[in-house]
Amino acid sequence: MSALGRGNTFTRGLEGVTLALDAVRANKVRAGLTILGIAIGVMVVIAMASMISGIQNSVNEIVDRAGPKSFYVMRYFRAGIQISDGSDEMSPWRRRPQMSREEAEMIERLPGIEAVNIRESAASRVTNGDKYFSSTQIDGQSPSWLKVEGGELTDGRNFTAIENAVGAFVVVINGKAAETLFPGVDPMGRPIKIFGLPFTVIGIYKDPSGLFSEEQPKIVIPHDTFVKTADFAWGWLNIAVFPTANVTQAEAMDEVTASLRIARGLKPGQENNFDLVSGDQFMESFNSMTAGFFLVMLVLSSVGLMVGGVGVVAIMMISVTERTREIGVRKALGATRGEILFQFLVEAATLTLLGGLCGMAMGALIAAGVNRFTPLPATIPLWSVVAAIVASTITGIFFGLYPANKAARLDPVEALRYE
Repeated sequence: MSALGRGNTFTRGLEGVTLALDAVRANKVRAGLTILGIAIGVMVVIAMASMISGIQNSVNEIVDRAGPKSFYVMRYFRAGIQISDGSDEMSPWRRRPQMSREEAEMIERLPGIEAVNIRESAASRVTNGDKYFSSTQIDGQSPSWLKVEGGELTDGRNFTAIENAVGAFVVVINGKAAETLFPGVDPMGRPIKIFGLPFTVIGIYKDPSGLFSEEQPKIVIPHDTFVKTADFAWGWLNIAVFPTANVTQAEAMDEVTASLRIARGLKPGQENNFDLVSGDQFMESFNSMTAGFFLVMLVLSSVGLMVGGVGVVAIMMISVTERTREIGVRKALGATRGEILFQFLVEAATLTLLGGLCGMAMGALIAAGVNRFTPLPATIPLWSVVAAIVASTITGIFFGLYPANKAARLDPVEALRYE
């Protein structure tokens, strides 16, 4: 294309943008409704994408904290949302034996395994005088639990293997629990009641992840103490496994699988009656759940874009009617159908792009508000910004095509006679 051609294209494009802005000023209500419809669709994309992206980043952090080689042994695991009506057919885990403490100890003795952590949970009222949590999760874990959870103790210490073996009444809490139960007071060495029994606080835990880490209480007690004192659902003991430095995750998983199959008397060809889950599988499960949110986001944003698109057709048809004589003059002076079509499409795309920019600003404000006033992380991904701009522009071009084509096909003689 010659420099003159490029200049003409740029001039026509600039003219289309100018006319679109004039249409906004001349038809404030119609243009405002068009822009609002597009803005709502784009706002949904930006706001939901930012929240989902933020949560995905935090879940990645949580998985990474356990180490790239760690994995979990569970009674049952399936990705996505599981629905059960209570029947054996809809509850396949019932046909599987429970994971046991003895199996965890057997896994820990394998040559390729460095450490094992077992974990079970239950809800309990936790109190310190008139300060309390009416019901919060209590985790019973092995002394090696910090290797699973990551993070650090900002004060005090973790419980020892001996304290776990004797069922000592000691507890590690996080900053949220300390703030609620001991406002303005050092909690170290002080008692709290869990399961109606007195436990002594020996450590303060800090979680490095950004996902609700300091907004929810975290309370960890020795597993053996938990088993003796908690009223919990039996059969859901989870085992976290940490391979040695010279063994890959795949090799360690094969070793654990072979060991459990032999211990459970499974014959060649029989399916495993347990599941081994890596961090990648956890992420796949999470991504399958967020796919549903993306579908909702797509539907809601499509509705907004459709509303805006209908507005584009209406306002552009009015523009074509009002400028019929102008179109006739331009055609009489040599303007081609393509030039008329291009000008009106630029005008339509400019209207929807204005809506897209407004929607991005609204979505960014929502993401900032979520970050500031809730524990939910929100990070605006670049792809959502690109998608918003592309979607709003394509909406303008698609819905502006009919009125633009109508303008381009006007007969110049009839258009010049139009009053």
